[in-house]
Amino acid sequence: MAKDTTVRTERKRGEGVQFVYQVLRDDILNLALPPGSPIDENQLAERLSMSRTPIREALVRLAGEGLVTTLPNRSTVVSNIDFLDLPSYFDALTLMYRVTTRLAAENRTPQDLGRIRALQGDFARAVAAQDAAAMISVNRDFHAAIAAAGRNSYYTGMFSRLLDEGRRLLRIYYSSFNDQLPRRYVEEHEDIIAAVEARDIARADQLATQHADQIVQKLQRLIAQDRRRHIEL
Repeated sequence: MAKDTTVRTERKRGEGVQFVYQVLRDDILNLALPPGSPIDENQLAERLSMSRTPIREALVRLAGEGLVTTLPNRSTVVSNIDFLDLPSYFDALTLMYRVTTRLAAENRTPQDLGRIRALQGDFARAVAAQDAAAMISVNRDFHAAIAAAGRNSYYTGMFSRLLDEGRRLLRIYYSSFNDQLPRRYVEEHEDIIAAVEARDIARADQLATQHADQIVQKLQRLIAQDRRRHIEL
């Protein structure tokens, strides 16, 4: 009996850590907690009705992902975006857009296409609703599903990490449109799906490159403009 109680307690504790981790991670990636924001454990404990133990464990996980930073005085803040390293990030992101979309065109199954189309429907609805948080989340899942259709788990894992790292940048990107994303970006997804379905590897590569380039170029312009001006989010 004591053993069963211990198992239930450990499970609840693990679920508590996961809950705190997910809440904080979403707040950080969606810029509800901007870079440099302090994270107050006491306020979090009150807000989430949790003890500080799962909060501290969740912060350790987030620190391992580079999303929060522990300062010498032991306080914790949301990590800044490393703008100096963005050229390398953009290069890696563009490459993974191309590689994963090419492989999807080569290896996709009907089940993959069903999953990708369902996510595209969710994305289109989020765009119509001007729901930036949903757009960012579903866009990530849409491209991760394309990567999964390529049947290379290493590429899928790498691209998923890059997409997650870029969610804060994507929030800036959508804010430049006041969250009213032009319809052509939904249509770009449709074109990519069509190329993957047709197993047109060259066309899939071309579309993925164009899709990545327009995002990267827009972000580069925004960042250049923001050297002396704060972007309202």
